[in-house]
Amino acid sequence: MIFYHCILTLHDNVFFATREMGILYETEKYLHNWALSFALFEATLIPKPYRLQGEDAQRPGYLEAKNEQNLLVLNEHGIYVFPALPMRWFYQINTFKAAQVPYYGQTKQFGGKNYPMNYGRAKELAVGSLYRTYIIARELISIPRWIRLGKWAAKIRVDAQPLPSDAIQQKSGEYSCTHPLNPIDLPSSTRLLLYNRIVMPPVSLVSQARISGDYWHISRPDHGSNSSDFFESVCLPMGVAYGAAVKS
Repeated sequence: MIFYHCILTLHDNVFFATREMGILYETEKYLHNWALSFALFEATLIPKPYRLQGEDAQRPGYLEAKNEQNLLVLNEHGIYVFPALPMRWFYQINTFKAAQVPYYGQTKQFGGKNYPMNYGRAKELAVGSLYRTYIIARELISIPRWIRLGKWAAKIRVDAQPLPSDAIQQKSGEYSCTHPLNPIDLPSSTRLLLYNRIVMPPVSLVSQARISGDYWHISRPDHGSNSSDFFESVCLPMGVAYGAAVKS
């Protein structure tokens, strides 16, 4: 098993509507692993059809084998991407005006004030925000240097470095995981004892978890990592897979 330590640097504002509170659309500070997986491997390992038709056109099928775009193909290649942990993050709030579309709903009238009635504010992750994540694979893989993420297809730089085998130990028992996790992707043998919930679609994540089960202990490498300044020792659960190999 090969571990990649990845540093993600935002070169554009990243926006996805985690919470909608009136006219404010807020982006969660964490990056979901399913979104990262598509961004990293779409059009290489994950098929990217020209367009979808029929009932699947507007319905996501992340863990459905019949869906042309699904994450299960990464299970077949022995690849898994963990959610990304914010190490340094900033926000920027942008105001936008929604177009008036008569056939969509009742037209809102402008006038009387310096701004229209149909407007909103997007709270976006700002340029320069820094994230850390891990990718595991059965063998050496090609990880793109640049990816696009979020509703604005924001540009993100990826600095990936394989970790030396002597920095990784297999252990079993109770442990604390400081890295965010996707509970849907945990094996049935792993038990979440205590955690903080991160509410975000399509599946809520957990952070600061106390866990029981088999895990990898990854220590800071003594050499060979260009991103060692950003590295911290961490414990990660073993047996992770998308949908935990679609457990029932």
